[in-house]
Amino acid sequence: MGDHCQRVSGTHSYAPQVPEYADVPAKLLRKARKICMALPDAWEEEAWVGTRWRVRQRTFAHVLTVEGGSDSAHARAARVEGPTTVVTFRAAGEELDMLMHAGHPFFYAGWGRDVVGMVLDDATDWDEVAELLTDSFCVLAPKKLVALVDRPGG
Repeated sequence: MGDHCQRVSGTHSYAPQVPEYADVPAKLLRKARKICMALPDAWEEEAWVGTRWRVRQRTFAHVLTVEGGSDSAHARAARVEGPTTVVTFRAAGEELDMLMHAGHPFFYAGWGRDVVGMVLDDATDWDEVAELLTDSFCVLAPKKLVALVDRPGG
């Protein structure tokens, strides 16, 4: 059963142990939504926690708030204390390597070969977030949609 299940009181069945997550602050959600929904054919959905944006059936951005020190993979990867909002996204090539080793506010998510995270706080550079989420979209989107994207730097 592992660490991810707990025994349901009074029965012999087991239920998944779900970590507690705080809500994503509305201001941060609005900023991420504005960036993601500007991309062609992108769509939003409520994830198991937080909100994610997808192109076709692939997640290119996911924003959520984690409790630092909790058992969640997100909290462990971000190495945070206290409630912290993070966004995870895809990266490729040199950018992936750079972000994986950059340190705070970036972190390697630890799942998927190309998933990186970023802590969102008062010091967040939202132009940088826009660039990273746009690049993430382009990593996963079909070429015909990538061709429609106006990317900084050409």
